[in-house]
Amino acid sequence: MPDTKTDANALSAVDKAVLVAAWLAEKKAKDILALDVAPFNPVCEAMLVASAASLRQAKALADHVLERCGEYGLSYLGMEGYRHGQWVLLDLNDVMVHIFQEDLRPFYNIEGLWAEGKRIPLPAPAPAKAEPAE
Repeated sequence: MPDTKTDANALSAVDKAVLVAAWLAEKKAKDILALDVAPFNPVCEAMLVASAASLRQAKALADHVLERCGEYGLSYLGMEGYRHGQWVLLDLNDVMVHIFQEDLRPFYNIEGLWAEGKRIPLPAPAPAKAEPAE
């Protein structure tokens, strides 16, 4: 993957999705799924779907992704659903990020809607570090 801090515009949609998935994992998003939808979606090339345990976490995930986009110089076109936090949609131009509260994700079934999309492999999350014993 290219050095994204210096060459953010050179990222492919797949690399960008992997990068954003890592940002979601940093804030403990659950069940992160990345799909390559470029062959049949005229709006974006990749989609990310993640679950949040609460309204507060959904907003924190969205805030974190947008903050990191700013740091990396990645474009951000818009956001929907932030106020209620049940389903937050971030439009990162060629990547769409869907953040659902856990109980609502199966109802909307984005994965089923875009089932033709090829799964983008994501690195396994790093194991949590144990606190040192005193």
